[in-house]
Amino acid sequence: MSHDHDHDHEHSATSPTAPTKRIISRAHLQSFLDSPTHQDLVNFLEELNESVVGHKLTEEVKESEAVKSLLDVLGEVEQTVKDTPPVDNGKSRFGNPAFQTFYDRIAEKAKKLHESIPGLPEDRIDELSTYFCESWGNRTRVDYGSGMELNFICWLLCLRKLGVIEKEDDRALVSRVFWKYMTVARLLQTEYWLEPAGSHGAQGLDDYHFAVFIFGSAQLRGHKHLRPKAIHDNDILEEFSKDYMYLSYVQYINSIKTASLRWHSPMLDDISGVKTWDKLNSGMLKMYKAEVLAKLPVAQHFLFGSLLPYPASADTLEAEPEAGVTKDEHGHIHVRGEGFGDCCGIPIPSAFAAAEDLRKREAAGAIRRIPFD
Repeated sequence: MSHDHDHDHEHSATSPTAPTKRIISRAHLQSFLDSPTHQDLVNFLEELNESVVGHKLTEEVKESEAVKSLLDVLGEVEQTVKDTPPVDNGKSRFGNPAFQTFYDRIAEKAKKLHESIPGLPEDRIDELSTYFCESWGNRTRVDYGSGMELNFICWLLCLRKLGVIEKEDDRALVSRVFWKYMTVARLLQTEYWLEPAGSHGAQGLDDYHFAVFIFGSAQLRGHKHLRPKAIHDNDILEEFSKDYMYLSYVQYINSIKTASLRWHSPMLDDISGVKTWDKLNSGMLKMYKAEVLAKLPVAQHFLFGSLLPYPASADTLEAEPEAGVTKDEHGHIHVRGEGFGDCCGIPIPSAFAAAEDLRKREAAGAIRRIPFD
């Protein structure tokens, strides 16, 4: 057992609870940002990040029994996508209703899938299944965003807190388990045309993902020849995409979007001007904390249970959203100036959305650059 499990096992004392959303105001968000749960999450991300520095995807990595079981579970999810083809949706460019069938199938299988993970206490299965099911997209809105990717990281963190996976598994968790998750998530997005949650494609890094750029830039830290600007060189992308998730994912984005990177992913394009991968990697971590964990429209969906507890100090907080914060008919929180405020109002077809939105925003001079320094 690695040393850092000592404090984790205190969680066994708290009885399992179904994870639920608790953040509904800036004050709640601040309590979360000041909480041990937030700190655990950031520490876990940073630890995973460090584990892949200088390592290629194609390198051998030790896979423990637990890691192998997680890969089997993800293989089952992938098979479920293949067994649930999209339905003929007429000419609609929006999310395919077959995604809901897929989601229900995963929810039905979740208990059995979790029972196959060695060392996972049975009384924790329901709690972990919640994070797991929410990792694949939102059933109601048929969309996917960085909040779903965050649920997957929370699922891994819960497994870690329970001692199912160890610190020694970190590198395999990123280069095997997380990368497999990315493959399956991409399959879902392309098969079912999942809309980007919040259609943040033009102002954020990517329509769907964020963590892949953190871990991907970590792999490239200290690389002798490749620089961040290498993402503009198709020959380099072709040659190295099998080794590095950052390059692989940029190549993938290029393959599904017709315009140039400058046009469909302005922030990725901007960031490619950063001199070193070290600087880019630390910038990505900072940006994740600021743009994902600390933004009310994303954090409102964070699920708190007994393994990732909601801070007790926040229970006394006023439950009403404050000025500039509104709730829509779906119960979703929108904050003036954060996000487009249309994440549930007008659905936007995925790959077409970013370019169209970008065109409007560039015309209005509204694109906000994120400084990496």
